[in-house]
Amino acid sequence: MAEIVIDGKKCTFEGNKTIIEVAFENGIDLPHFCWHPELSVAGNCRMCLIEMGNQKKNPDGTLAVDENGNPVIAYMPKLQIACGSKATPGLYVRTNTPQVIKAREAVMEFLLINHPLDCPICDEAGQCKLQNYTFKYSTGECRFTENKNPKPKRVSWSDKIMYDAQRCISCSRCIRFAKEFADQPVLSFINRGDRVYVKMATDCKFDSPYSMNIIDSCPVGALTSKDFRFKSRVWDMAFNDSVCAGCSRGCNIKIGTRNNKILRIEPRNNMNINRYWMCDEGRLNYSLQNENRLADSKCKNVQVEKFDDAVAKAVQLLKNYKAKDILFIASPKATIESNYMLAKLAQKSIKTQNIVYIDYTDKNFGDEKLRTNDRAANTNGMKIVLPNIKPLDFDDLKTKVQKKEIKLLYILDSTLSNDSPINEIAENAECVIAHCENESQLSKIADVAFASASCYEEEGTLVNEAKRIQHLTPAIANRENIRTMGMKLGRFEQFGTEDDKWGRSNLSDNRSDWRILANIASGLGSDGKKYLNAEDVFTEIAEINPQLNNISYQILDEYQGLTLGNRIENEKKYRIYKSNNVN
Repeated sequence: MAEIVIDGKKCTFEGNKTIIEVAFENGIDLPHFCWHPELSVAGNCRMCLIEMGNQKKNPDGTLAVDENGNPVIAYMPKLQIACGSKATPGLYVRTNTPQVIKAREAVMEFLLINHPLDCPICDEAGQCKLQNYTFKYSTGECRFTENKNPKPKRVSWSDKIMYDAQRCISCSRCIRFAKEFADQPVLSFINRGDRVYVKMATDCKFDSPYSMNIIDSCPVGALTSKDFRFKSRVWDMAFNDSVCAGCSRGCNIKIGTRNNKILRIEPRNNMNINRYWMCDEGRLNYSLQNENRLADSKCKNVQVEKFDDAVAKAVQLLKNYKAKDILFIASPKATIESNYMLAKLAQKSIKTQNIVYIDYTDKNFGDEKLRTNDRAANTNGMKIVLPNIKPLDFDDLKTKVQKKEIKLLYILDSTLSNDSPINEIAENAECVIAHCENESQLSKIADVAFASASCYEEEGTLVNEAKRIQHLTPAIANRENIRTMGMKLGRFEQFGTEDDKWGRSNLSDNRSDWRILANIASGLGSDGKKYLNAEDVFTEIAEINPQLNNISYQILDEYQGLTLGNRIENEKKYRIYKSNNVN
């Protein structure tokens, strides 16, 4: 490995990298606006100026040292940009000398000349590089006395993105993202000079499935989401790490909540899965979490006062039918833990192998970037605990239900839409027990409808299409997880009272699927209640399944997931890059 020295610290690196990349990988943060590790180098902002040089050589070719044996460095007379300067072995870099500090202050003064004081109304306030760098590197003085240049405001770039040219600092991140990742080179600078801003080409659209990543890439508040605009200040929100369940890619995400509602979802850097991006559909597909939830379990024609009553009813119904009359429908969208508990309920308590799953393959969804054709997040994980499971044949099941060969349907799949073919089949079945996240046609049909926790409310593990297993943690509180959420809650949720609209009195009684199944299994005479949490279930799975041996939640968090079959010592830890904030 090659080595350079940054502020006296030896920094190692491999390959062809710039100084700012080497610094970041070695835990040194250099201020920057225009640089992004996934985009080409532009060198627009000049914020990453540094001193660089090499050790002097004596006339005889030997390396020069002083009287104390320290290397004598010949620094270049002019400052260089760290984002555009290659790291070469033996290079010496200084990032905090008086010359560098003065240059940073000058850059900040220049950037703030025409920048409006929109911080009190800007959605980026609290997560803004310009705001943070102003406090950290600016003198707070400005010699500019002329009027600020007016530029276009509230320019709609699409039905998802709003542009404010007055806040723009001309870093060109958006231009490069549109060209290099979104494959839509429709943005460019116009009016070069002090009146420069970004403009979209005439009669063009920016409608990429990944367009909203341009908002995260913007280091200031020039680009905002129409979906999130003016909903909340970021310091009033809680941000929790999670995994997108929109397809089998399993993009890492950060969920922003307030009043126990999801307000926005952003990509979280994971170099093994989604790198720095996510698709717009995964980002915006959270409305079902906030609206029309089935908040309490219920039974048809029976008043249910608590969750245990629904469990008792389900146990009674399962006892009324022979094993051959029951069909269990597993879920490739549910966690490994939930599918494992379904397998135990079916195979050990009911003693049946009648288990199938609904295939969510959509050949029109996948692409060559992040989206996959499998719209279920955990198909591979489900098959770890149900290796012989086969996809459901709707026509075959319809026939069997009509002939009374299948009388009871137990449906774990909790996200079924109202247009799913399973609804018509369920209407004709003698008995239906279903897990439901939302009020739906199925929740009305079911004899017992359990209020199921969504992927944003439960803990568990998922395995993506590349067989990388990841740990899923809750971002939304309910009655089941409120005690374990702790500091993950926002300040309103933590300090609200019973009388506040965000108080705990409004928490739903949605339960994790594995817990529902464990309670039913316990009612049928098994040891389902021995599991105190999802980790207990996973520990048992890991003990009996060779693919998961020696894997724990803690290790999954440490490595941002693990590839099944890969030795832990071969896994690499990456430093997380925050695109629109100071690391």
